[in-house]
Amino acid sequence: MRPVPAANRYDAVLIGGGVMSATLATMLAELEPDWSILVLEKLDTVGAESSDMWNNAGTGHSALCELNYTPAGPDGTVDITKAVQINEQFQLSRQFWSHLVEKGVLAAPGDFINTVPHMSFVRGGDVEFLRARHEALSQHPLFAGMEWATDHATIAEWAPLLMAGRDPGEQVAATRAQAGTDVDFGSLTKQLFAGATKEGVELLTGHTVKDLRRRGSGWTVVGESSAGGFEVATPFVFVGSGGGALHLLQRSGIPEGQGFGGFPVSGQWLRCTNPEVVERHAAKVYGQAEVGAPPMSVPHLDTRYAHGTKALMFGPYAGFSPKFLKKGSLLDLPLSVRAHNLLPMLAVARDNVSLMTYLGKQIVQSMEQRIEALKVFYPDARESDWELLTAGQRVQVIKKGPRGGVLQFGTELVHAGDGSVAALLGASPGASTAVDVMLRLLAQCFPAHQDVWRDRLQAMVPSYGTKLSDDRELLTTTLTRTAGVLKLAA
Repeated sequence: MRPVPAANRYDAVLIGGGVMSATLATMLAELEPDWSILVLEKLDTVGAESSDMWNNAGTGHSALCELNYTPAGPDGTVDITKAVQINEQFQLSRQFWSHLVEKGVLAAPGDFINTVPHMSFVRGGDVEFLRARHEALSQHPLFAGMEWATDHATIAEWAPLLMAGRDPGEQVAATRAQAGTDVDFGSLTKQLFAGATKEGVELLTGHTVKDLRRRGSGWTVVGESSAGGFEVATPFVFVGSGGGALHLLQRSGIPEGQGFGGFPVSGQWLRCTNPEVVERHAAKVYGQAEVGAPPMSVPHLDTRYAHGTKALMFGPYAGFSPKFLKKGSLLDLPLSVRAHNLLPMLAVARDNVSLMTYLGKQIVQSMEQRIEALKVFYPDARESDWELLTAGQRVQVIKKGPRGGVLQFGTELVHAGDGSVAALLGASPGASTAVDVMLRLLAQCFPAHQDVWRDRLQAMVPSYGTKLSDDRELLTTTLTRTAGVLKLAA
């Protein structure tokens, strides 16, 4: 590891070594091979915070099973608008990854993506909601083939653990999409950076960025490493450092960052230690969130693949920590409070009492209570078969709203009017939509390059600029191609 950056000036500096920066670095290296690109990561390795597989759900978020993406109105009608949008975004990721596999940048797709059916599972009064959701989604080309079941035998065939020990008279329902995926974003991040560095991208770990200072039309990036301080100049900065992005956005002083705050939510998982139980389950099963729970706390029983080894997890269980990163500081939250975001943050606290109550209950849960939550999905679960892990830290976006402030779930791309700096805030479905987010960043921050880049971007992502759901032939071709290249179920 070099103690300081090799040059004093770079064409682009990317802060953070997660999947977002890895995606952008890979794109820029292909779009502009002559550019000098520097990536700075404060930890000793990349992909170790929210991108690490044990710190996120690993769901290839395409709205096949996530019930919070399909809200029901007062009349019971299910709105699938967000589900379609998220599925479209994930298809962009599949196309880009396929392009990189064909180029040899991503050598073994099975090291980061595998087919795992996506299921939704509900009980009692939620059955009619799931029925309406299935009817609405199954008519859309992106969700064609989604299966529906209410009988115990069929659901037991799909996911045996769900029915093991369950009361035969209990009313249940499930949907299944067999082409769902599990993604190890940590492995993907490492592979992307390995390919990017071969193309000339400079990656420095153990380098912490402390400040962003305006320098004419560009920026000076100020930081420190074990060898001392450093400064580099650049016309463009991307802040993709997860929860740490808010502090650097504030340090930049751009007016577009005014009013933004963050609400950190931590999490925990149960991981199965019994290989026999692990082998009996092969699906990602999502249920309904508790009242007041944040969307990333939707309970799910998940099959995972870690470097080819199958695993089984349940959770997440929400918690609270003032840290903005798993390896962050207890002062992260208080130091993020500014005069310009105080009102939005107070308004969010006022309007989200149910969320605060929910988090309080989650924090004081015992292991026995966690197992009881698991038994909603797996009635025969035994505490001795599970261990508790700490998941990654998420920082939900707080911004100005009609009532003073709003707590936003999802991601927010904030950039200066001149496009010289951009920061990514927020969380799920983040990693799954990295390609869509970076395509938007390129369009918003480099508008003068779009005509030159268009053909190159379409080579990376063939459906770039179009919606797959508007072109059935292109959709079929794309799904078939990406499934073949990535070795997934069609």
